[in-house]
Amino acid sequence: MIVDQMGGCLCGEVRYKALSEPVRVTICHCTFCQRITGSAFLVEPIFRKEDVVFSGASLKTYDHRSDTSRKRVSLNFCGKCGTTIYLDLERFPDIVGLFGGTFDNPNWFDRGQGKCRHIFTRSAQDGVLIPANVDTFTEHALEVDGTPNKPIVLAHALAVSRKQ
Repeated sequence: MIVDQMGGCLCGEVRYKALSEPVRVTICHCTFCQRITGSAFLVEPIFRKEDVVFSGASLKTYDHRSDTSRKRVSLNFCGKCGTTIYLDLERFPDIVGLFGGTFDNPNWFDRGQGKCRHIFTRSAQDGVLIPANVDTFTEHALEVDGTPNKPIVLAHALAVSRKQ
């Protein structure tokens, strides 16, 4: 199914088009994603590389080593305004993780059961709501060797509270 959803950076120098629905949507609560977004978590619709077409200015790249896998994670961002557009992951070479807030309509993709997962919930900030009926993981959904971790599915939404 072709969807042609558009997005881009703040200044408009970088544009992209998603040609399909995301493979899945990951909501990541790790401290790396908190730092790169300046927020509580990253909303990351995941696409096959061939399903995203970029236009406009060339993106700048910053490479980071994952604390967990030690693999490269590249942030791809606009050199003019600094908006991070997507993550490119050495561990998962066939996909890109777009930053959900860069879509012209950031609400177009499904975050429901079977389409979305929350990862690294052990690092979730106080007050963040973990939804019911969605796969959640205290760490990554996959071990470094690719073995799937067992999800936790909450019957009721849960607000994170670290205060004793």
